[in-house]
Amino acid sequence: MRPAAPTVPDEDDDGEPGGVREDAARGAVTARGRASGPPRVGPAAAALLSGVLFCLATALSRTAPFGPVTRNIVDLGQQYLPYHAYWRKVLLGESHGDAFLNWNSGFGSNFLGDIGTYLSSPFDLLVVVFPADRIETALYVVTALKIMAAGAAATALLLRLRPGPWPVAALLGTAYALSGWTFNYGASVPMWLDGLIAFPLLCLVGEWARSGRRPVLGPLVVALAWIANFYTAYMATVGAAVVLTVRLLTTDPDGPAARERLAGLLRAARSVLIGIGLAAPLVTVVFLATKGADPTPATTFAPAAWTDLFARFLPATASVATPALFIGTPALLLALALPFQRAVAPRVRAGWTAAVLLVTLSLQWEPTHLLWHAGASPNGIPYRQTFVLCGLLVIAAWLSVAGGAPRPVALLAGGALFGALAWAGRGSADIDRWTFPVLAATLLAALGAALLVLPAGRWRGTRTGADTRPDAVPPSRSGARLLPALAVLLLLAAQTGETAVTGKRIEEQQRSEVSWAPPLGPWHAEMAAEVARADAWPRYRTDPGEVPGGNDTLLVGGQGADVYSSLTSATTSATLSGLGFGFYAKGRHPVTLDNPVTDALFSIGTRMRSRPIGPLRQDRPPTAAITTTTTPVPPLVTVRPAPHPATTAPGDSAFRNQELLLGAPVYELPAVRRTGRTLTARCPAGSEVWFWAPEFHGTAALDAGDGPVDFDGRPPAVRAPMRPLGAVPASGAVRIALRPDPKAKADTRTGEKARLPAQAVGCLVRERLDAAVRQLTATGATRVRATGHTVTAELPPGSTGIAVLAAPRISGWHCAAGDIGSAPARDHRGLVAVPLDGRATTVTCSFRPPGLRLGTAVGAAALLALALTAVLHARARRR
Repeated sequence: MRPAAPTVPDEDDDGEPGGVREDAARGAVTARGRASGPPRVGPAAAALLSGVLFCLATALSRTAPFGPVTRNIVDLGQQYLPYHAYWRKVLLGESHGDAFLNWNSGFGSNFLGDIGTYLSSPFDLLVVVFPADRIETALYVVTALKIMAAGAAATALLLRLRPGPWPVAALLGTAYALSGWTFNYGASVPMWLDGLIAFPLLCLVGEWARSGRRPVLGPLVVALAWIANFYTAYMATVGAAVVLTVRLLTTDPDGPAARERLAGLLRAARSVLIGIGLAAPLVTVVFLATKGADPTPATTFAPAAWTDLFARFLPATASVATPALFIGTPALLLALALPFQRAVAPRVRAGWTAAVLLVTLSLQWEPTHLLWHAGASPNGIPYRQTFVLCGLLVIAAWLSVAGGAPRPVALLAGGALFGALAWAGRGSADIDRWTFPVLAATLLAALGAALLVLPAGRWRGTRTGADTRPDAVPPSRSGARLLPALAVLLLLAAQTGETAVTGKRIEEQQRSEVSWAPPLGPWHAEMAAEVARADAWPRYRTDPGEVPGGNDTLLVGGQGADVYSSLTSATTSATLSGLGFGFYAKGRHPVTLDNPVTDALFSIGTRMRSRPIGPLRQDRPPTAAITTTTTPVPPLVTVRPAPHPATTAPGDSAFRNQELLLGAPVYELPAVRRTGRTLTARCPAGSEVWFWAPEFHGTAALDAGDGPVDFDGRPPAVRAPMRPLGAVPASGAVRIALRPDPKAKADTRTGEKARLPAQAVGCLVRERLDAAVRQLTATGATRVRATGHTVTAELPPGSTGIAVLAAPRISGWHCAAGDIGSAPARDHRGLVAVPLDGRATTVTCSFRPPGLRLGTAVGAAALLALALTAVLHARARRR
């Protein structure tokens, strides 16, 4: 029989005296006699509970995979779902590109940067387990597993900060994993969930550094966090620094000297620096790709109204413009009770209360707002760092309850603060009709839990008689065990109901207020099959055209212009928009252009066209009628005369830019007369009228044409593509009627709702285009090979001028003509170009993501530093 543990008075992490200490790894009695349970039970319970509640909220909202309604809202449907579908293809070797280059999007885009932004989490590798037609389910499973991991990590952190009852720690870990931030932001932006996991893990790294433990594992955890998603890992690192600072200032006041505390801080800094260095091969690529991305309009930070901020602590509230601070009513009550919990050391109460208040204020002040977001105010959701504050609140709740149930005075004071907060937020527009009914039910359950546990004085495992208050009545042994267990069950029921309803309402509100893409179904499947049948890459491209959702080519295949990424190159966006392509997302989402001239320029030999059968619905997969057209186009690599330097820059006319890049005049560009909402001009009979009005929102119709054509220009976010209006009649008279949308905003410069470019009309003469295509085909490459991120073309003997690869000249392209060494590719009106001297018969172009070499060098140095750290630590242990 193992002897009883000695009862040696000691100073625990709260600065409170006394307690018995045994090895927690054996699940024994810990500080102050509290039963901690087996070390993995709490995190496992939190993971299970988090997963169940997340699925329950999804089921209650009738959302897939537990209902018919799509989850594909905003970026979840337009970025993350398509990228995960394409990631599966890459991992299984089913794509034309590789980890460096994505041929399916934007006519060739930097895929390693997109991997580091969207796909580098270890959880994302699970997509290979699911079949291609179950990618929505795969993404949901990945999302649920990340939430479960966050709950487990948070619970492990709480038990490390201070031992206590593991069921309560598991409930609080679940509260963190299923905060309002998770439902409102993280569940629809799954890559940010890696930051939710990273915050408690990085706090654990700080704990290890403070105690001089795990000097090798710490940097590896940091590296994993920064690789998984460096953007939210940065926020988590800042938050972990706040936690470490509070811990260094509030624990063991009579223990280690200031030098030891400084040593702990330096060890933490070492772990962070080595960890980030290990992640550098990916982080530097993403950083440089971000610097070269199409810039979005500058965002001016405007703090949320305090009424809205207070309201976001309450259940069933949703908004992307205010911070999502809901962590559950029981957890928030415990956190608000901490300043009044006299069983916790005053410096601990003061330190954590100050940290929560200061971080809350930092959400509302522009300099600290910029600090949280690495110096750049984000577009869209301005409060992306809120998960850190949710974590701090959960830590405060745990410290308030780990040593025993807060006393009545503390609970009453915390309840009064909560009531004031709810009263202050009652007028917010974010309040839902479910908010206060759910809040009232949860408060009743929390009150019942408090009434049950207060007579017991402390949690199960506390030594009888430890409470020396004169009026304390030691409970019976059965009561000491039963009442806290019932209290935990009541808290579990309260948290289950409140969290499920909150998740349900947020899902429903998001579906009704934001853009969405329909579920994957027959339209996508039939288009993917048709693309696979017609695909002839790299002889020419196949463009699937418009498919519901964004990044269509990632879902169904092909090599079109569609791309939606935070890293979409400014070169790609400027080149395509200058040629008449449209875009969304302020330029970071170029879309396909069904135009025969641009098809010739980008070697699109097969084009799909589809139209939905019936209206698009959230609860039904769409079907469509699909047609396929194949036309002769020049090869992917063509030969052009060396351009004159004065004509290299793009002009203000998309028609003229197309002609300059094609090398032949194919449009008749008439003088256009505008009278009110009518445009008149003259063009050759039988030519095709094309209308280019990127900022126009409304319809345009040609007399004797095919009817009104929609244009959706909404600057600066949306640019309408060039579109055909019909054929020019035998008279040669062109008359276009414009009908601006009544809701369209007037141009601030002219006061007009139908602002048009100087050259809005071009008449395409097909005979001229056919002749230009024949010329480029005759002088272009005789054979083209493409492998991953490299293109090799065989040219006719004696080719001079420049060889042009029909791909945007984004940073990272290197080319060689013949045996001449590789050099950075030239730029020909936005496309990749290689000078020719008449002797080379082959051209090879290869793409290497910018920053990869630098990042690899930094990573190698960090690996050496980690090895040196391991050696020094091993020597110190031997001594």
